[in-house]
Amino acid sequence: MIRRHTKKLLIIALLITLGISLEFAGLLDAEEMLAVAREYSDHWWLVVILILLQTVLFTFALAGSFFLWIVAPLYPPLAAALILTAGGTLGGIGAFFFSRRLTDDWIARIENSHAYRLLHKQDNFFTLFALRVLPTFPHSLVNYSSGMLKVKLSHFIAAALLGLFIKSYVYSNVIYKAASSASQADQSVLMDELMDIKTFGPLILLSVITLVGVYLRYRLDKKKTETPDI
Repeated sequence: MIRRHTKKLLIIALLITLGISLEFAGLLDAEEMLAVAREYSDHWWLVVILILLQTVLFTFALAGSFFLWIVAPLYPPLAAALILTAGGTLGGIGAFFFSRRLTDDWIARIENSHAYRLLHKQDNFFTLFALRVLPTFPHSLVNYSSGMLKVKLSHFIAAALLGLFIKSYVYSNVIYKAASSASQADQSVLMDELMDIKTFGPLILLSVITLVGVYLRYRLDKKKTETPDI
């Protein structure tokens, strides 16, 4: 018989796999949903619905990121970034607590391990931020891993708010300009712009610089602990 904690881990693995698969396979029809959303774009409650839908999808490790293709063409970049950040952060919090609920037994087994203690000693805000702004990195993986490892909730929320806003604004800016141009750029042209180094390059650079800073701080702290007092 499969033990209880093993079942919980299998559930999380299946949810993360399903979420990543849906996100990259494009099984959700963004064009159809965008057409419906355009009819109600003047109503304030559409924003609430878009945030709630993202929250539900992200909570259960489903493809919440695909809402970028619905929100970004409808609203100016700043507004779109705020909507996407709200939905992504609320969904991340939901996934954070959901994964902790599922893995209590597993956490109890590893809380005395060296790896577990090391993660909790480090200030992981910058690590979480670096993963949030890194292009194509699955948010469900960040959400569920953070809940399983019981990282500080304040760091988790702050990193989600800042990281999601920056990345959402960058992508929303490109999509909104393409959607509102007179020529109506086709899908291939839009994807070329999104995959242009000028678009995602700064995000990668920001992520790498942050991770390098985390590593240097870790090495410095380790050196201080290893140096005996004179």
